[in-house]
Parts: sequence; C-alpha cells; structure tokens
Amino acid sequence: MYKLEKRDYAKAVKPLQEVGINRLFAESVVRGEAEGEIYADDLARPEVFYVVHPYGMSLLYGSTEKENFNRALRAYLLDEYRVRTADEWLQVYPDAWNGQIRGMLGEKLIHVGEAQPAGTVPAGPCVEIHERVNFAFDRERYLVATAAVVPEEHRLVKTNGALFDQIEGSVVPKHFWRNAAAFEQAGLGYSLLRGAAHVATAFSAYRNERQLEIGIETAEASQGKGYAYLVSQALIDECLRLGLEPVWACRRGNEGSYRLAQKLGFVPTLTLPYYRLTTRV
Repeated sequence: MYKLEKRDYAKAVKPLQEVGINRLFAESVVRGEAEGEIYADDLARPEVFYVVHPYGMSLLYGSTEKENFNRALRAYLLDEYRVRTADEWLQVYPDAWNGQIRGMLGEKLIHVGEAQPAGTVPAGPCVEIHERVNFAFDRERYLVATAAVVPEEHRLVKTNGALFDQIEGSVVPKHFWRNAAAFEQAGLGYSLLRGAAHVATAFSAYRNERQLEIGIETAEASQGKGYAYLVSQALIDECLRLGLEPVWACRRGNEGSYRLAQKLGFVPTLTLPYYRLTTRV
C-alpha cells in the first residue's frame, strides 16, 4: 500500500465514479475538499484505492487480485504496525472484496450480533462486521410527510461560520469540512437555537453539483424531541429548491437515524457489510 501524493489524487477519480454505492465521503477526499489520505497498489498505474476520510470512514475500491496489496491490506486491517490512532469504519466495492476480506481474516472477522461459540473468539485484534444502509430519496413520500413546526423560544437559522465552530458532538460540520470559510463557501446547513444555545443541526457532510449528503447532530439534552426531524426537513427543502438530491446512509445499528430517514421519505435500498477496524492497545 503506497500513499499517494495529493497531486496524484486525480488518478482515483475515474475509478471512483464506477463505485455503485454511496461514495460521497470518499469523493470529498479525492477532490481535495476534505483532508484525508489515499493509498494505492502502485504509484504509477494504480488499480486499487483505499481512501481514508478524517471522520474515520474509509472506502476500498478497485481490483481485488493484487497480491502484494492484499498482504499489506491484511496487516492494515489488523493494525499490525499500530498505525491507527482511532477506530475506522470501512466500506468496499465491488462485492468481491467481501470475499477477499473473509478469506484473509478467517476467524479474526467477527460478525456482530451473532453469538460466538465458547472458545472460538480469537485472541488479539479482530475486525467486526456490521451493516450499513444506503437510502434512496422518495420525493413523493417526503412531500406528504408531516411538516415540522419551530417550537416557541427557538429559532431556525442557516448554519454559518460562527455556528460551525460552536457546534459540538460526534457528527458536526467541523469533522467534514476544512474550516468555517470552506463550509460557508460550499456547505449548507440549518440549525435550531434556543437563545444562543445550539439545539440541533442538519448540514451537508458533503455536497457536489448534484447531491448533498446529510449529517445531523442534536445536543444531548435535546434528543428525542423531534428536533433532528425539524432541521433535516429545512435542509431537504433547501435541497429541493436548489435541485440537489438529498443523500442518506447510516449504520444499521443506528436505529434513530434509520427510523428518521424513513420518516423523511427515504427508502432503504441497499444493505452492505460495514467493517469496524479497531486499534491495537
């Protein structure tokens, strides 16, 4: 696995366009709009790409038959050289990569949710396999969804550079954009405020000429009150006004996101293996 220089990121563009799953987070790295890293099997004529987004997501795509790359990949998946500082969530394309990963990891691939027979859990680092769901936006379903109402003493505002730096949590704009200026120039979001306090935000985790992928964060004290629905609806309305397709994807175990997507008119279309790569201790 060779790390590409940023001047060579263009080599990853055309192969990425052939990836048939949600790839927007990887596109943001490939296009240089988010910090990240890209690894390949060869520096001159790469045929395999491994894109790591700073949020902790990664995408592996391209040829599955490069033996040297696959050996290095196995070492990376199991963090044999202790290069990861945090967990990483990996998606792969095409589906043949799932067979390769099963073969290279064997018993070190743990299916989350399945009972492991006594004595069969291997010692040392493992890779967990979860599920990720891609949704399709159904405009007609959305248009008949219940309209959200801004509660008293709250304000719905566009997310600006000042809010960019204030919003805290796990899924927030500063984890997806280089800085507030970059977000103000190309990003989009709506925030619900109570006084000066942040309540909830729906924002563009990534946006291109045709699509906008939605990220959501609700302050812990305000969760479960429908605020995520409200700000998401405001952002989707803006997407429709601008001619952008709203995009949603989430881990299947995230029941809140999974249910919210369907309330907003999204329809589950594809369930994929989703690998959690842990770090060595």
